[in-house]
Amino acid sequence: MVNNSLNTQAKGDPPLAGEAFDALTPPERLAIAYAPARWRPYWVDIFELDSRFARIVAQASEPMLAQLRLAWWRENFDKPADAWPSGEPLLARLAAWNDERAALSGLAEGWEALVGEGALDVTDMVAFADGRAGAMAALARISGAQDDGKAAHQAGFRWALADLAGHLTDGAEREGVTALLAGAEPVSSRLSRPMRPLAALRAMAERAAGDGRHIGGGGDFLAAVRAGLTGR
Repeated sequence: MVNNSLNTQAKGDPPLAGEAFDALTPPERLAIAYAPARWRPYWVDIFELDSRFARIVAQASEPMLAQLRLAWWRENFDKPADAWPSGEPLLARLAAWNDERAALSGLAEGWEALVGEGALDVTDMVAFADGRAGAMAALARISGAQDDGKAAHQAGFRWALADLAGHLTDGAEREGVTALLAGAEPVSSRLSRPMRPLAALRAMAERAAGDGRHIGGGGDFLAAVRAGLTGR
């Protein structure tokens, strides 16, 4: 059941889908708790979209199939919302992104950079991280936290690389993404309250990546609490 606090919405907010929230990972649910209720539906939707793209990339039997499915999303984000096909609840909810939907298309492009037969190179990793970072910067603008734009991009970039490191099984690829993370810009300022979920996720992912594992240890959640409260 959805936490009652997640049902508090201002007039005109997109609906918060209970099933979508329930499908999030425990780290994502924890992160969302640090956003004001007004903006939690947007976080649910971007996390669901990101997870959809992750499954497309992971489960496709051939790279072309993943590319075609990602292209469907990109093409729709490039159209006016009233031209979108019906029957896809997540797509309908993402109409709330209005002029920032190009960032959603960029997120799809970032995931597409991970599609292919060969090993990932630095260009692929940077493209993936840029796609996630761009979506985070766009969400900062949507939520009225325009001053967070640079820090949100930096935090999103670092979160993406750290999260990717935790999912790679190839040693050379993991070393490559870890080196990129080590050289990435630090987050230059505290994130304001609408963007605190990103602070929490980045903290968890970087801590886990430092230990060479997925997010999930008890220390990760303590790091999330600290970052969620302080914004960095």
